Formats: sequence, C-alpha cells, structure tokens
Amino acid sequence: MTYVPHSDNERQQLLKSIGVSRFEELLKGVPESVRLTERLNLPRALSEFETLKILDSLAAKNHIGPEYANFMGCGAYDHYVPSIVGHLVDRSEFKTAYTPYQAEVAQGTLQVIYEFQSLICRLTGMEAANASMYDGGSATAEAVLLSIGVTKRRKIVVSSLVHPHYLDCVKIYLGGNDIEIVKVNHDNGNVDLDDLRGKIKDAACFVFQNPNFYGYIEPTESIPQIVKDAGALLIAVTSPISLAYLKAPSEYDADIAVGEGQALGNNLMFGGPYFGYFATKKQFLRQMPGRLAAMTKDRNGKRGYCLTLQTREQHIRRDKATSNICTNQALCALAGTIYMATMGKEGLKEVARLCVNKAHYLKTALCAVDGVSIAFDRPFFMEFPLRLPEPARNIFDRLLTKKVFAGVPTSRFLWEEDLLIVCATETRTKSEMDNYQHALKEVMVKDAVLPQL
Repeated sequence: MTYVPHSDNERQQLLKSIGVSRFEELLKGVPESVRLTERLNLPRALSEFETLKILDSLAAKNHIGPEYANFMGCGAYDHYVPSIVGHLVDRSEFKTAYTPYQAEVAQGTLQVIYEFQSLICRLTGMEAANASMYDGGSATAEAVLLSIGVTKRRKIVVSSLVHPHYLDCVKIYLGGNDIEIVKVNHDNGNVDLDDLRGKIKDAACFVFQNPNFYGYIEPTESIPQIVKDAGALLIAVTSPISLAYLKAPSEYDADIAVGEGQALGNNLMFGGPYFGYFATKKQFLRQMPGRLAAMTKDRNGKRGYCLTLQTREQHIRRDKATSNICTNQALCALAGTIYMATMGKEGLKEVARLCVNKAHYLKTALCAVDGVSIAFDRPFFMEFPLRLPEPARNIFDRLLTKKVFAGVPTSRFLWEEDLLIVCATETRTKSEMDNYQHALKEVMVKDAVLPQL
C-alpha cells in the first residue's frame, strides 16, 4: 500500500495559495545541471519478509556474538548491563518522551534528569552537572568553550593523549574562531610536565584525560598546580567506571569534569548513540551549556521539578547563549541513571576492581609471549598498549580467525603502527584471557598459515 499525504486537488490548492500553478516554478533559482530529470534508479519494492531476509544476510556479515571475545576499548566498552536497565528504558513513558522544553508538564522526565545530575555530581565530586550532552567529544568541546568564555583567552592547551576523536571535535567546534590549539607531548605514556609548564602560559585551559587514551593513570598530584599557577582552567576527561577506583576530579581541583557515559548501562550499539556528562564548580554554573533541572515545591508544598537554567539561544538572547546544544541524549542518560542507581557505590567499586585485576592479569599473560611487551611501564586502569614486532593491524586480523577481537591498533588514529591498545573489563573471563594468550602465541609464529575469513 502506498502512502501519499496529499491528493492532487489538495496539492493544487497549496500551490494556488502561494501564487504558483506548478511545483517546478519553485525551482527557478536552481540550475538545470543539478536537477534530477529522471526517476531514481531504485530496485523494485520488497515485501516485509523479503526485506528482513536481506537485512539478516547483511547482519550476518558482522563478527558478533558470544563466541567472540572482545578486548577492544578506546572509548566504547563491553561492560555488563543489568537486565533491569533495558526493562525500564523500554517503558513507553520514557521511550516516547521528548526533551522537556515546556518542562513542568513532564515531571517524571524532569525527576530522571535531576537524579542523573545528582549521581554525576556524586561520581565526579563536582558541585553541579547538566542534563547530559551528545557524547564525550562534544562535552569536551563545550568545556573548552566555557573556559574561553570565562578567561577571555584565545589559546587552549591539550594533552596529546586525549582521545583523538575528542580532539577532532574540539577542532571542529573552534574552527573559524581564531583560537590557538597547542598540544602537550607525552613522556613515556604520561603528560610531559616540563612541556606543559612551557606551553600553559596565557592559555584558557588545559585538557587532559585520566586514564588517558593509552589507559595510563596521569599524575593528578602534579598537573593541577602547574595549570592553576598559569591562571588556566583544568578540564578533566574522565572514565566514569574509573571514578569508583581513582581520585574524583574534585579531589585534584579540576574546574570541569567531562566524559563519555556509555560504560554506564549502555550497550556498545555499533558506537552509538551514547551520552556525554558535564560537571563543574558552582562558580561556573551560569556558563554551563545545556539545561539544568532542580527540585522545588509547588504552592501546596508538594515536591516538584522544573528547569532552572536553559542557556541555549532558543531560550535566551543569542549573544548571551553559551551553547546551541539542542538535545541531551535523554534516553541514554536514563539508562546511565538506572545503572548507577542499581549498582550503587559498592557495585561500581566492584566493577572497577574487577576491571583493574583482569586487565593486569591479561597484561602479564600477553607480555609472556615472545616479541610482545608493554609499551610503557606505567600504572594503568583497564587498558594498556602492547608493542608488537610487526604492524598491529596484521596481528589483529590474524586473531580474528581465532574469534578474538584483540584490541585497537593505534594506526587507526595515524599513530605508531606497532601499538595495540588492549582492554579487559569485568565481562572477560579467565578462560577467554588464557585463550587470547594461546591464540597470540599461534599467530606470532613466523610464516604461520591461517584460514581466511
């Protein structure tokens, strides 16, 4: 059955009302060379059954399923998601609800946002959090914009070990704004403190990631003082699961804490959609992007929720707006809220502890293979870079035949070809890690003949 929204008679009435007789008259300003003059070359329409068969065949080309052991990370992590998360997120009250612009009619949605903000503040130790962001990259870029607005400086300094995708996002946000972006080198897997001292002068902020892109824990006891002495803001890009194990950003005097929230109750989903979180000190509350929900009382003294700050140009004067962020990835943030409430403080600690222990077990096992070594001898959380005797992509491809997602070759980001970033979350079993070691030994054998995928 076809779906045609307007009849011929209705279309004629619409054209007449705007003063034309044919639709083509509306295209007078469009050059003939770019107009479509023939029908689209589309295949014949398929039935639902035929369509599903095609989609199933395409999906079957993906290497997925429990038979593959996943040791990949770099911003998207295979954590366990309790079944209650999906059950509650699928409720129609949440799944069909839209971002609350006329907010007070959506008390349930507002309460979820308020609880989310509260939990992010507890996790990061910061004083205020907004109603979430698109993702970790946009949250990082928005934090940089806040620092420029507060300090009025035209230079930002970033660690070279911040996620490359986040740095790309920052560059896009700042494009055309005449802002200087300066990178600080790393010293064997951590921020080079001497290089930071030499570059931080007159900067609006310093952006660093902890644990960093390699997975190493940064020296948070040294970085803040260097940044504060220069009058710059400190922006910490943090892993939410690691915050149950490492110092919270507030403990080392970060001004802004941002990050990717996928690890909190969201499945991998082919890389998205996810949600970003943004938390800051109270003094920067009015410069914070997005929206903020608060708890109040109505005229009868009953508890209620409302939006207290909306800082985008749709709600306030354009020249006063801090951001044009239009949505807050609310459904993904809801999943994060349910996950944090379900796991609780001790549950998150247990997840973090398992990640640390399993990652260190795996590192020891893999480095026992001839030719394999850790890239830098630094403390790490649940990811670490291996140095291999040949391009990491080659090893990765061979291990796929063993049904092992071995990690992320850094050549994907135009970095060293021989580095492979390996991750072990709480979902990896001892047998999977032992199998990884055994498979790596096999594919490292010179001139090994392996079946093709």
